[in-house]
Amino acid sequence: MGETQAKLVISQAIIVEGKYDKIKLDSMIQGVILVTNGYRIFKDPEKMALIRYFAAHTGIIILTDSDRAGFKIRGYLKGCVPKGKITHVYIPDIFGKEKRKEKPSAEGKLGVEGMQRSVLEEAFRRAGVLTGSAPAGTGLTRLDLYELGLTGGKDSAIRRRALLTQLGLPALLSTAGMLEVLNTMMTRQELEAFLHQHGNGD
Repeated sequence: MGETQAKLVISQAIIVEGKYDKIKLDSMIQGVILVTNGYRIFKDPEKMALIRYFAAHTGIIILTDSDRAGFKIRGYLKGCVPKGKITHVYIPDIFGKEKRKEKPSAEGKLGVEGMQRSVLEEAFRRAGVLTGSAPAGTGLTRLDLYELGLTGGKDSAIRRRALLTQLGLPALLSTAGMLEVLNTMMTRQELEAFLHQHGNGD
């Protein structure tokens, strides 16, 4: 009692609909979680470019609500990713209301944010997604980016754009988004070596 469960490691980028879905998954998963912001993804070419990148490099997992809107977004994403691996994870139809909401959704179903951890874990298992325990204290941080001259300096923005171009990532990717991507690709030491190799270091 009182023990926190280890986070599950998922190497593919997970695509969810909203920020509360992301908060839910952040509590149980170590990995990249991207938010479509509902139907806004239909008019967000930068986010779609990032999703295509992950599909081609790590594979993506699409985890939307089990209502009509969720399936519409799922279908749109599938149609916009021409290459790469897509894994669909589906939550069951469970009727009820999320605690933060005053009333149930139009179809009365709980969304991803309303699912218990055990239900989400089973959904990932059904989809054949491999999970394991997250190692402690690993991964690039904002401090690493600062120490490597990618944030906080007068040339930091130029260095970030150069790195994004060299890695084939969208030039307008935010620092937070870049950090998420880098953590799927390399360690601090590997990033440092990459920067020096490409003339982007000190």
